[in-house]
Amino acid sequence: MTMRQSFWLAISLLQFSVSIFSAPAQSAKPVVTGYVFAAGQLLQPGQIQVQGISRFNYAFAKIRDGRMVEGSPNDAANLAQLDALRGEHSGVAVLVSVGGWAWSDGFSDAALTRQSRAVFIDSVIAFLHRYDLDGVDVDWEYPGQPGAGHTFRPEDKHNFTLLLKELRERLDEESKQSHRRLFLTIAAGATAEYLEHTEMGQVQKWVDAVNLMTYDYYSPESDAVTGNHAPLLEDPIDPKHVSADASVRAFENAGVPANKILLGIPFYGHLWEDVTDRGHGLFQPARPAATRDIPYSAIPSWQEQGFARYWDSDSQVPYLYNASERQFLSYEDSESVAAKARYARAKGLQGVMFWNELNDPSGELLRCIDQALHNDTTRSTPAE
Repeated sequence: MTMRQSFWLAISLLQFSVSIFSAPAQSAKPVVTGYVFAAGQLLQPGQIQVQGISRFNYAFAKIRDGRMVEGSPNDAANLAQLDALRGEHSGVAVLVSVGGWAWSDGFSDAALTRQSRAVFIDSVIAFLHRYDLDGVDVDWEYPGQPGAGHTFRPEDKHNFTLLLKELRERLDEESKQSHRRLFLTIAAGATAEYLEHTEMGQVQKWVDAVNLMTYDYYSPESDAVTGNHAPLLEDPIDPKHVSADASVRAFENAGVPANKILLGIPFYGHLWEDVTDRGHGLFQPARPAATRDIPYSAIPSWQEQGFARYWDSDSQVPYLYNASERQFLSYEDSESVAAKARYARAKGLQGVMFWNELNDPSGELLRCIDQALHNDTTRSTPAE
């Protein structure tokens, strides 16, 4: 090759490179992440629905002596079932979620020093190898806050960032050796307090996705007033002025790109009793019912037992009210989950996630999400 030919070859390669990096980014297929919480039970064949699923987050591993360990004796068998589903369905990833509301106590200690972080990260890598997993979901509830009475420190705010940075670097090293992509995601509280105690503008650099828990805005345990526990948009008469949309915007303002956010959808409802028959029970004084959390699979039958369905058109969510029993149930159904999926698509979010796979054994809600994300031609829920 002559010098002239070499020169023009170099120019051509440069132009080719520029054309690649300056080309508009292609929109990726929306992600659907489903948490699988077996609560220590053994998963049964056929129990897990797969339609439209991108990632399963198996919950939960826990932290013992600074290391990530199994949370249940059934974890090996359950993860083997999810691994088999991954083998049958191309493109499905299986991650393990560590922590959660009950088991986040060890995070503050594990993240405290470079040495303690290294011990924790070594245990994560060993866990992924042991069960042939595609990554880890860090569910610290919550950095810098007590959560369910957990140890917490002011240093958690920055240590959380360092933990994720060092974990990401280690996962990248593993990926280079295995030629297999390993995911790092987090579950994030959808509150201003969570943003105040984290460095989300930095955190987002190290994670593949932020599973935004846009639910439990109203809960019988903490609210003596009923409300929509997963409102998509704000109801003007809501005394707390909360919504998933407001949380998404707050995370974007904190530096998290839309394409790293997954909108959380609850496959369960919250129940209050002694609810005043005004406004069909919405935003009324109440007290928690004996059974407070109702899985979606149990909800349809309630409408056959004196509960009437109402639709909050402002918040784009349903609720049930039984005037004779004075009970109020905030929940999700096919209409509201489709609205949330269309919102995620219109906003350019990475997709949606839901808790919990086992609450929808028929796959009804999952099918609605899949339809709205990929096939639905219905006009999208406004994102502005």
